[in-house]
Amino acid sequence: MIQAFGLTSNPRKELPPAVDDVSFEAPAGRVTALLGAPGAGKTTALRLMLELQQGRGVTYFRGRPLHRIAHPSREVGVLLGDVPGHPSRTVRNHLRMLCAAAGVPVRRADEVLEVVGLVSLREERLGTLARGMDRRLGLACALLSDPHTLVLDEPAHSLSAREGRWLYGMLRTHAAQGGTVLITTADPKEAARTADRVVTLEEGRLVADQEADDFARTRLRPRVAVRTPHAARLATLLTREARTAQRSVEVVREGGNRLSVYGSTCADVGETAFRHGILVHQLADEVGDMGPGAGEAPRDTSEGALAPAPQVRAPGPARPAPFEGHRLAGIPRPDTEPRSPASDGTPVEDGTSVGDATQVDPVGDAPQADLGEEAQQPSAPSVPRPVEGVAPRRGTRPRPPAGLTSLDVRVELPAPISVRSAPSPLRPLRYEVRRATGVGTGFLTGAAVLVVSALTAVLLARVGHTPQHRLLAAWPQELPLPPAALGAGLLGAFAFGDEFRHPALAADRGTVPRRLGLLAAKLVVSAVTALLLAFLTVGCDAEVLYLLYGRELAQVPADWLTLGASWISLVVGCGWAGVLAAGIFRSTAAGLAAVVAVPVVVVPLVQKALEGPAVRTAAGFPQRLREVFLVQWPFGGERWLAAAVRMIAQPVGGALMLSLTALLCAYLLTTLRSRVR
Repeated sequence: MIQAFGLTSNPRKELPPAVDDVSFEAPAGRVTALLGAPGAGKTTALRLMLELQQGRGVTYFRGRPLHRIAHPSREVGVLLGDVPGHPSRTVRNHLRMLCAAAGVPVRRADEVLEVVGLVSLREERLGTLARGMDRRLGLACALLSDPHTLVLDEPAHSLSAREGRWLYGMLRTHAAQGGTVLITTADPKEAARTADRVVTLEEGRLVADQEADDFARTRLRPRVAVRTPHAARLATLLTREARTAQRSVEVVREGGNRLSVYGSTCADVGETAFRHGILVHQLADEVGDMGPGAGEAPRDTSEGALAPAPQVRAPGPARPAPFEGHRLAGIPRPDTEPRSPASDGTPVEDGTSVGDATQVDPVGDAPQADLGEEAQQPSAPSVPRPVEGVAPRRGTRPRPPAGLTSLDVRVELPAPISVRSAPSPLRPLRYEVRRATGVGTGFLTGAAVLVVSALTAVLLARVGHTPQHRLLAAWPQELPLPPAALGAGLLGAFAFGDEFRHPALAADRGTVPRRLGLLAAKLVVSAVTALLLAFLTVGCDAEVLYLLYGRELAQVPADWLTLGASWISLVVGCGWAGVLAAGIFRSTAAGLAAVVAVPVVVVPLVQKALEGPAVRTAAGFPQRLREVFLVQWPFGGERWLAAAVRMIAQPVGGALMLSLTALLCAYLLTTLRSRVR
């Protein structure tokens, strides 16, 4: 089950908090609806419960807060908004990728596709799915880890009636199997029809926590809507006639000149108004839907505001009012406190106070004070709290009860909520491989690089005056980098750029987890991709040159080993630079710009720093290094080490190493800063 206590969002500037001291429970095996108009705080309450937003309060999922659960996705399935997947990825590949992130077998993707009825659309791309199918995919993502609890924000929004019935049937099936389901909705009729329990929010405050049957009886009853400039007089007359006829009639003042009459008809209300000469502007049959004014708080008549009209309530079972959420020292809990009837109303001609709520007994004529539909209890100090169906004023706090001063009352604020960091994929390498191969962007980029490299090599061979190694790499002197290096950098930038653009890994927060495991997986996949691109580029260029100009231009250089190592290092380094830069700046374009900046900006700076005569050189560095470590280099290790030093000493190699070191340090600093926050 879900237990939420004292959920309160942080206020912004002079505005009151979007959610103010909300406490409720969502039991297991039942569907609970969080009801409220747009802007009532439903989504904010869910984000506070899921620790996606800073505030105060605590939420327990089967007795544990979310940050104490090792794998939250296996306990709580979440759907907040649309599915933010890559539009070119297929439904099946999207779910297979999320299976690797959640650490579940890949066959689970086919199982949930069958459950939600998307088997026939598994090869469809996400960008082509209709609204209803997208909602089914969102439900499949929430069910992927087989969670016990489902938290869904407006799951039936923009769905047809048929799709809505199917969706709520799925949720009821999950609840019938012992799971907990919490949904939000703005439609009270939908909440009464689909949920077992309805929790009502209004302006960020809890105004009702009812069973669905009680909610439907008290909130969705047929009513007569009346608009008249003599609302107080008409309400009094309707109340008096109901007592005389011993009928259960409830008259509710909606604010201004509007009345809602329950338990009567348009004919009866119209006849009463006609007999007493009361002008009526509107008289219509409606169904109670928590419309404007349904939850407005009573206002004091001494301030010139209108007081609520008398209410004649039909007898029914008492229901407890919602718990305020503040614990006051030395005062009994609200579930043991009585409430006293209002006493600040305006007297009317039959002796009834306009601010009172009066209940008519169909059998007897003695009116009873309505205690907000609670059971009457012996008098004791009471703490003001929300009345069911009446929203407290925004920004108000409980006043000390009679006999106690503010110094005698200690308010215990709920614990602060720290934003939970985004989880890292449980199988990051599998996740990254499926992410990279699930769309055609990488394959198209690789094909474009091979074509451009081949054409460039042919043109360089025709013009001449190009060294053999640059000819095979298709790297003219005029270009800062060869096409293969630029392609590797672009593919590396896609690794993080697509994540931030389509955050499927952390859809509930719209970001990407900065974890070293995920970074290592992306670097490994980027290095393998760069290696393939480097080998394929040289092979394709050599084959094209051989076909067009013969064997002379396709010969292997004598120092192929050193040149090959330099070529591979250049391409892999560009790929890693793209990965790190895109992860830091959260953009594919920024990642590619960092790759291009190495030869354009960093290389000239390095060359300028190394200009001028050197007083000393590093000749004999490998031998001195061997003497320091007392190690005999096997297989001619001095030669390999000297080659590595020469590569780093080159302007491009040194600049690339410097750039990679700076980017890696910046990424680690950003990761540590986010964890400290």
